[in-house]
Amino acid sequence: MTTLGIIGSGHIGSAVARLAVAADMDVIIANSRGPETLQDLVAELGPRAQAGTVAEAAERGDAVVLSIPLKAVPDLPAGLLSEALVIDTSNYYPSRDGSIAELRDNSVTTGELVQRQLGATRYVKAFNNILAAHIPALARPADADDRTALPIAGDDAQAKAEAAEIISRLGFDTVDAGTLAESWRSEPETPVYGRIYFSDPSLPEDQMADAAPAPTPAPDIREALAAATRVDITARRF
Repeated sequence: MTTLGIIGSGHIGSAVARLAVAADMDVIIANSRGPETLQDLVAELGPRAQAGTVAEAAERGDAVVLSIPLKAVPDLPAGLLSEALVIDTSNYYPSRDGSIAELRDNSVTTGELVQRQLGATRYVKAFNNILAAHIPALARPADADDRTALPIAGDDAQAKAEAAEIISRLGFDTVDAGTLAESWRSEPETPVYGRIYFSDPSLPEDQMADAAPAPTPAPDIREALAAATRVDITARRF
């Protein structure tokens, strides 16, 4: 039996929690406001879910999904996730996170920055290229013909294998997107980010969230990863 700690109760954290309880995982979900603010959510999730503190989610989870704004990562207690298997969903959005020089000039990727801030060696980047609404909509059983794939990136092969197993239980195939230095290939403004899961890629951005999602197999993800360039990403950050 797997217990999944989830730090962050926003759209993505909550969506992953719903898939986890549906997959017979126990969930401990936490946010910065305290367990008392999560009672409605855990009641909806059912008996496999508990609200906890950030420390409880980190300590009791066999793996921890980190789904908080990038700017909030330095506020986590030092060393909290240093020994955990971390599945991080974060992206850099300058309008929300402010200007971060290392990310603006591509000295590091978002994944490298977060890993360093956490001091985590078992760190995997995942769920950062798909909209929250599409997470439950696209999840499928392991033997489904229309199963969708998600890219995952990390520097520890064993951690990626363990994360891929958990993500498979949640309803998705995975594609190894390489190291954290290569993880920019699935960040905002790349071909892998969001749009690849839409049934109509011609839709304007403001209509994408309402579009019916399209299952996207692993070969399509690999092609989109290969097509990614840093030109648009760099332009977005200035």
